[in-house]
Amino acid sequence: MEPEKAIKVIRKRTVSRSTKAAAGSKAGSALSAVLPKQPLRPYYEAVGRRKSAVARVRLYGSGEGKITVGTKTMAERFPTMELQEIIRAPLKSAGQDGQMDVSIHVNGGGVRGQAEAARLGIGRALLLLNPLLRKPLKKEGFLRRDARVKERKKYGLKRARRAPQWQKR
Repeated sequence: MEPEKAIKVIRKRTVSRSTKAAAGSKAGSALSAVLPKQPLRPYYEAVGRRKSAVARVRLYGSGEGKITVGTKTMAERFPTMELQEIIRAPLKSAGQDGQMDVSIHVNGGGVRGQAEAARLGIGRALLLLNPLLRKPLKKEGFLRRDARVKERKKYGLKRARRAPQWQKR
């Protein structure tokens, strides 16, 4: 096949795929059925981190107080009340609990690290919403990133600091 014809065929294929998706092909309609489209609303976005967990938080100014983590509700994603209280703590401290919707996307880490990363992200987003909340949020520790991470294993040792048992002979 000549190079000019190959370029035309490639261009034709890419155009046909994009037009099918725009027209609402089977794959496009199935994807829209899985992910409901949210109306465009103004939001404040912030990132929180803890250990190896990263949470991207979107805080919507008005709402019913729904907190979603990915596609699940907070109760499904974080089943224990302790983890749910960790996430709600900055909102309660700011007096905004139940007044605004929160959307959280978490990656990496464990459940506890993800909850604490979400707490930091919510605190930072609240600060963007209202800079006057800085003092109460800072007093409660919701704006401080906990920098403690697992120490790496060193060669010659069993773990980060655990040495092999000493043998006399």
